[in-house]
Amino acid sequence: MADDTQSRGKDFIIKHMNADHQRSLSLYLQVYCSVSSRASQPPKLEDIRLTDLVISAQGTRYTIPFHPPLNSLAETRGRVVAMHKECLQRLGLSDIVIKEYRGPRGVQLAVFTCCLAAYVVYARRANFLPGSLFYEMAGLRRFPGVAGLNYQYAPRIWWTLAVAHSFEALGLLAGMRLRKHGVPLFSGLWWAWVLSGVIEGFTAWNRFDQLVKEKKREGIL
Repeated sequence: MADDTQSRGKDFIIKHMNADHQRSLSLYLQVYCSVSSRASQPPKLEDIRLTDLVISAQGTRYTIPFHPPLNSLAETRGRVVAMHKECLQRLGLSDIVIKEYRGPRGVQLAVFTCCLAAYVVYARRANFLPGSLFYEMAGLRRFPGVAGLNYQYAPRIWWTLAVAHSFEALGLLAGMRLRKHGVPLFSGLWWAWVLSGVIEGFTAWNRFDQLVKEKKREGIL
């Protein structure tokens, strides 16, 4: 009877971990087995014993010992939660995972639009010459001095904007925020945020920070 109860308890733990705690299983492999993030996907808990966890990923089985061993499976939750927190700390990750992209709105949408327009306009110096569509629509015929300056510095302006925003997108957003909050590298979500950052700059990672704060408040409530 006791064996049946223990077996049912083990089955419940395995199903629960595989259904709701895939990230934890992946983190265990990365920290305790030195497996890369990509190689740890998708993880599957194969077995749990008083002495260890057996997790598989991409056809390879890994054994992660409990230190010290469990006295009973009733201690599992406390132990795996502690392991999860240790893994987050050692990997420099947050417990708050972002799974959505939020586009610009209001003032941020205006910034996004202006930056995108700047990329398009300054990509061609010819846009500041008489006869071009932009030259005529912007009324630059009335401001030949302004048109001349923009023609002269267009490449420099374009590259300054691109380099500055790329640094913000790859360094401040992807490097310091997306990885920390569990956005998979080169995933569709990752590209949505990064490309948004390349276009609009600081407002993208400012919006990401706001989303993280909202998720944190939801977790508290």
